[in-house]
Amino acid sequence: MENAPILPIRAELAVTDLIPFGYDKERSFFALTLARPQWAEWKPGQFIMLRPNSWNRELTWARPFSICRVTPQSLVLFFQVAGRGTKEIAKLKPKDTVTVWGPLGTHFAVENKPTLLLAGGIGIAPFAGYVEQHPMQNQLSMFFSHRLPEQYYPVESLTRHIEVETRYEQKQEDLTGTIQTIRQKMEETAKRNGLVLACGPMPFLKTVWKNALDLSVPAQLSLEQRMACGIGACLGCVSVTSSLYPDKEKAGLPVQTCTKGPVFWAHELNLDAQ
Repeated sequence: MENAPILPIRAELAVTDLIPFGYDKERSFFALTLARPQWAEWKPGQFIMLRPNSWNRELTWARPFSICRVTPQSLVLFFQVAGRGTKEIAKLKPKDTVTVWGPLGTHFAVENKPTLLLAGGIGIAPFAGYVEQHPMQNQLSMFFSHRLPEQYYPVESLTRHIEVETRYEQKQEDLTGTIQTIRQKMEETAKRNGLVLACGPMPFLKTVWKNALDLSVPAQLSLEQRMACGIGACLGCVSVTSSLYPDKEKAGLPVQTCTKGPVFWAHELNLDAQ
């Protein structure tokens, strides 16, 4: 279950495309395509820090993005406009340049066993690359819950490779159904000695985390945290570990999500303390 970081590099990359998803007037979901960085290696679950070169001092900090997928020609990011920074990033045009620092952080495990992917909303982003790179796609399945219509998300890129069950949450009953379905699918995965991988908002991850501990099923969670530096210097993105955290000096204490995560094993976390 080794999950070692990969040495990051700084790169100046050109924008090659920016495609909106969905039909809302605000255009709040986008796939941003950049020229491929000269990375020797990257692994799904890792992230990058991105800062457009046109930004001035009013927008100082770079923004973190999960790596959606990497092709021989490009780096693809899928994001939602959620604040001033992402709103400006959504205005990028082809040939604009950005500074990227990455790949950063830990990554999802790849194991030869039944693997259940659980995604909530924008948490679907890192699984596109995970599925494409996985050597045994017949071992993979996904459950994806979302609060906007399916066309807002890159679901099609996943259904070309694996079975994906989706739930559009419009009412409280839908949320209840999501929680029940997560439990059911995790129980089935535990019986098959499988692996669970999850990414999504914190309430979603807490549901997965509690089930993972209760069912004793190996599970990894990719935590969404606000990040400023991406290298562990600012201490602004901490997550609290459990007594089972492998670094005993850090067990039960906050650690930097950007360098010790964003992907953690569920039993190593205490999400009740978040």
